[in-house]
Amino acid sequence: MSAQHATSPTPDSSFENLRLELRRGALVLAVLARLRTEHYGYALRKALAEQGMDIDENTLYPLLRRLETQGLLDSEWREEDKRPKRFYRLSAKGDAVLVRLLEQWTDLDASLRRILTEVQP
Repeated sequence: MSAQHATSPTPDSSFENLRLELRRGALVLAVLARLRTEHYGYALRKALAEQGMDIDENTLYPLLRRLETQGLLDSEWREEDKRPKRFYRLSAKGDAVLVRLLEQWTDLDASLRRILTEVQP
């Protein structure tokens, strides 16, 4: 086996990389949309899962921190059930960005539907 062959991606790994890339943008949109209503991390994860959008803790919490750093989320620590929890909600900037992203998503979805209709047997 050549060294080049040993390092080339398998079809399964290529698919997995593309699947994760495709999912990444959808997760951002889903998180922003759900945070129009305030949630703490676990409750957000549960709400997304109930709608078919499973997200791992190791993906969710870094995403929440990144979105907050970008000014798209506000958060605050509060005690609930005698435990401190960090509650997140969409900021005014986040709301404006979400509106624009939803417009982009709608346009992209419509374009993809047209393209896929043409290529399906």
